[in-house]
Amino acid sequence: MATTIRKTAYFSMQTPNRAGQGAGLLHGLAKHGVNLLAFTGFPNAGRAQVDFIPEDLAEFTRAARRMGLKISKRKTVFWVRGTDRPGAIAAICDKLAKVRINMIAMDAVSAGGGRYGAIFWVKPKDVAKASRVLGAR
Repeated sequence: MATTIRKTAYFSMQTPNRAGQGAGLLHGLAKHGVNLLAFTGFPNAGRAQVDFIPEDLAEFTRAARRMGLKISKRKTVFWVRGTDRPGAIAAICDKLAKVRINMIAMDAVSAGGGRYGAIFWVKPKDVAKASRVLGAR
């Protein structure tokens, strides 16, 4: 599998930083039939920020509305899939560095079976340029 990089939407929200908060959100979305491409969460100013990268934007926003979630406006993230190999992520970082685009954050993981996946963010002003440089669709 060749590496594919896709520009897609994500939504974030703040939640209490307590055990079970993320599980409750994920169960609620699953109950509404929402499939996530990725989910990440981290502490932020005494609370927790969670980011949702949905497969189907309309389905996600409907479910969030029904659940009463206070999600952010739609923002852009890059979603990566490919064959796992040494330096797979480094190659992406190098391409951005060569054109002076700084990654805000990245989460990457080996998915097993010789595959890997990642999500990463750049500043909004750099999204179009990063898309061109990386061939993101």
